[in-house]
Amino acid sequence: MTSKLLKRLLQKEDPTVYQLKDGNLDPTLTTMDLIGLGTGMVVGTAIFTLPGIVAADHTGPAVPLAFIVAAIGAGMSALAYAETASVLPFAGSAFSWMNVLFGEFFGWIAGWALLAEYFISVAFVASGWSAYMQGFLASFGIHLPKALTGGFNSQQGSYVDILAAIAILLVGILLSHGVHQVSRIENTIVAIKLIVIILFVVVGATAIHPQNYVPFIPPHRPGTSFGGWTGIMAGASQIFIAYVGFDAIAANTAETKNPQKTMPRGLIGTLVLGTGFFIAVSLVLVGMFKYTNYRGNAEPAAWALRHTGHYITANLLSVVAIIGIFSALIAILLASSRLIYAFGRDGLLPKTLGHVNNKKVPNHALWTITILAMVLGSVFPFTFLATLVSAGTLVAFIFVSLGIYTLRKREGKDLPDASFKMPGYPYLPAISAIFSAIIFWNLNVDAKLLMVGWFAIGLLVYFSYGIRHSELNSRKHP
Repeated sequence: MTSKLLKRLLQKEDPTVYQLKDGNLDPTLTTMDLIGLGTGMVVGTAIFTLPGIVAADHTGPAVPLAFIVAAIGAGMSALAYAETASVLPFAGSAFSWMNVLFGEFFGWIAGWALLAEYFISVAFVASGWSAYMQGFLASFGIHLPKALTGGFNSQQGSYVDILAAIAILLVGILLSHGVHQVSRIENTIVAIKLIVIILFVVVGATAIHPQNYVPFIPPHRPGTSFGGWTGIMAGASQIFIAYVGFDAIAANTAETKNPQKTMPRGLIGTLVLGTGFFIAVSLVLVGMFKYTNYRGNAEPAAWALRHTGHYITANLLSVVAIIGIFSALIAILLASSRLIYAFGRDGLLPKTLGHVNNKKVPNHALWTITILAMVLGSVFPFTFLATLVSAGTLVAFIFVSLGIYTLRKREGKDLPDASFKMPGYPYLPAISAIFSAIIFWNLNVDAKLLMVGWFAIGLLVYFSYGIRHSELNSRKHP
């Protein structure tokens, strides 16, 4: 690699440029709006689906420990996110931050990893919504044709998940009306959802059988990712999908009122609230039935209630899940459209993606991600998506954690002072990055291979298009 090319790759963006570019976006979000968006994602599909799947595939009754391990890792990353967002309040989260801190090439790598996370997250959430909708319809004797009930699986006879595609389309239409109106709807849905989750915990606790907790940590099965601390770490890796809510919050920094204070509060509030609900739901769920009953079940909470005779509560949970999972779709589709917007804003993808219409919505970016996610969500099976989604999140967490070292050197100089500082400096940022790297290593082979292939495509896009059309490079090298 020539020194000239290396110099171009490591060029850093001037933060004042982002402030000017993002001026077309409307800063309307408050702390409660951010907690609503984050909690909508964190306790979205994951809380209704992952506890049962992770218990059956990896941890057995010890699934709450996997959530705690994931929360510790995500919590350290959330602290790094909070400090960085308070200093660099731009759309695009880790993509824009790395552009400023490490240079455009590293910004592209972080952003490309996030794009994989967002694509798969939207599809995963929509697939979870489809599973709950199908379970709810089945309770009334309504069944869709088998070919339209799931992602492509010729052995099971499913080819397209039509309900997942419809869900993504409806959320895209909703978001096209503007972020302020959407935040009100989101907050209402999240409040209702949390009430019903509490109801599940209270009702489900009456059907707990203590023997289902024994042994709490099953012995490890050699050659598998089930049991022991191997299973807990594998479960924590899969559970990281829940914590993409942190980046979903940070992606909307440019549309937040007083982001220096609002962002840290929104991020930390989401962590505390989400983790508490995860632990409570997973403890009750594995106590109601032996964990093996949840294998391959995408709606374990409602299933457990139905099979303990609580039909009304089960149907209420399904209705709220059907509505509530939309809150997760809203959060992640909103964040992903802002990332695509940031790519277009900086010229790394076609500039039309950086267009903002008269409703202050980056509509070209929104509809691009909506259409692509509809295809992905309707074709790939739910469990396949759940396995893959955590990889991009972990890569972003590693970048943001390490970015604290560069950020601290520039705070109070060419960057503003942070209104919130990550505690434990200089040790905690490194521990956070190492923790996320360990979780990444415990992902299954499919997830790691996907990321290798995804980064190969990203490098091809960057060197064939991005570096040639980058606004930063065009300014420095007219």
